[in-house]
Amino acid sequence: MAFQLPPLGYDFAALEPHIDARTMEIHHGKHHAGYTNNLNNAINGTDLEGKSIEDILANISQHSAAVRNNGGGYYNHDLFWKVMSPNGGGAPSGDLAAAINAACGSFDGFKDEFSKAAATRFGSGWAWLVVMADGSLKVSSTPNQDNPLMDLAEVKGTPILGIDVWEHAYYLNYQNRRPDYINAFFNVVNWDEVAKRYAAAK
Repeated sequence: MAFQLPPLGYDFAALEPHIDARTMEIHHGKHHAGYTNNLNNAINGTDLEGKSIEDILANISQHSAAVRNNGGGYYNHDLFWKVMSPNGGGAPSGDLAAAINAACGSFDGFKDEFSKAAATRFGSGWAWLVVMADGSLKVSSTPNQDNPLMDLAEVKGTPILGIDVWEHAYYLNYQNRRPDYINAFFNVVNWDEVAKRYAAAK
């Protein structure tokens, strides 16, 4: 079964004013759709057909650049849409909040570290909150469409929150003001979803 473009789960305009409808429409309908189609083309007729995206990414160093770029793009965007919500923002609670405090000192400390990772990622890429093998949390960033599930990632683990810092994610609304976009992102983070992913990962 070929990979399918996952539905957005909310209207294109649902995250305004933080992320504009036109950006969401292009980002989901063109960019994510493109990664999905190109991934299917890249694995067509190979032994990767029928494997989960997680299995493919786990051994990505053995596969082509097309599988790496489009497999990453497919997975990363799927996570990105799900960790945002029109009812997002605020702060995490419970076990997730305790783990963030343990890793970064405080929620504000986490926001600073995550924002810095996103702002200083040169060129295109992502910033992540990652569950490590021992259950602890770590902030990292990756270039292009790489992610922490990949066997060649510097920081390996399970990503539970990610922000896309490719220009296509923010340029229509924020132009070159990437820090403003990163700041706005915190107003739409779906902490319930992130907490669910944290519980599953650890």
